[in-house]
Amino acid sequence: MARDRNAQEDFVSPVRRLLIGVLVLLLLGLFLLWRIDSPRVERVRAEIIDRVVPSFEWAMAPVTGLANLVSDFQSYQRLAEQNRDLRRELQDMKAWREAALQLEQENAVLRDLNNVRLDPELTWVTGVVLADSGSPFRQSVLLNVGARDGILDGWPVMDGIGLAGRISGVGQDSSRVLLLTDTSSRIPVTIQPSGQRAILAGDNTIAPPLDFIEDPDSIRPGDRVVTSGDGGLFPADILVGQVVRGTDRRLRLRLAADFERLEFLRVLRSQQAERIDATGALIAPVTPPDPEPQSAPAEIAEDRPVGDGPGDG
Repeated sequence: MARDRNAQEDFVSPVRRLLIGVLVLLLLGLFLLWRIDSPRVERVRAEIIDRVVPSFEWAMAPVTGLANLVSDFQSYQRLAEQNRDLRRELQDMKAWREAALQLEQENAVLRDLNNVRLDPELTWVTGVVLADSGSPFRQSVLLNVGARDGILDGWPVMDGIGLAGRISGVGQDSSRVLLLTDTSSRIPVTIQPSGQRAILAGDNTIAPPLDFIEDPDSIRPGDRVVTSGDGGLFPADILVGQVVRGTDRRLRLRLAADFERLEFLRVLRSQQAERIDATGALIAPVTPPDPEPQSAPAEIAEDRPVGDGPGDG
């Protein structure tokens, strides 16, 4: 057994030395091949690379996958940052959009205020609505104009199209407007073209009813309603709205003023009606009292004949 083992070692040792020598020669030849600067050798190197390198793609797959994973993660980070920036810009754009819409609405309201046709003798003061104190029991708003602007209690108030209410309280720098929809509001109106007179009575709804109509059959939905000017409360011919028929079959008014968006209101300088303080002056003019009867002069009595008296005979 020892002889066989020695014989095997004697056979393997030369073969090993031969293989090492061949490998060294191949490596040396490969080194020389890669160091030679010649076009022909360059073509040989290209052929070797084309045949050998693609076969090692499977060995580079884990490295390539890891590189792609890192690249995707970096790309995800960039996308997350861009998403945050876009969300921030979107919020800014929404704020600018709201500001633009508000400016557009204010511009439209102001254009309506400028285009409305009023009596040339009427002047007005435009105010901004500071607060809306509307509630189920009271419908009013607060304006930023008051006594310092010459506002008086009872003056009519309009938006860009129609009548909105009247001044019901005046402070130094602000005033309160009682809207037409309030239950305390009563406005004399004229229905056109029939000429019927009525009272617009607020009931805390957006479509207040028309009361005290003499001939309801002559009124049709869509008829124009303006102030009548009765009682000197409001100037005549201010647009109030259009007649509609409610679900309760009553004649109601679709108000021309936009009560859902009251931002600017125009206070009309209305001429106050003459006040009558005396109680009887409204019934009949005061006449001076009749003069008292005077006695006859004495000389006339002395000239009378004596026989003319009774009992003379």
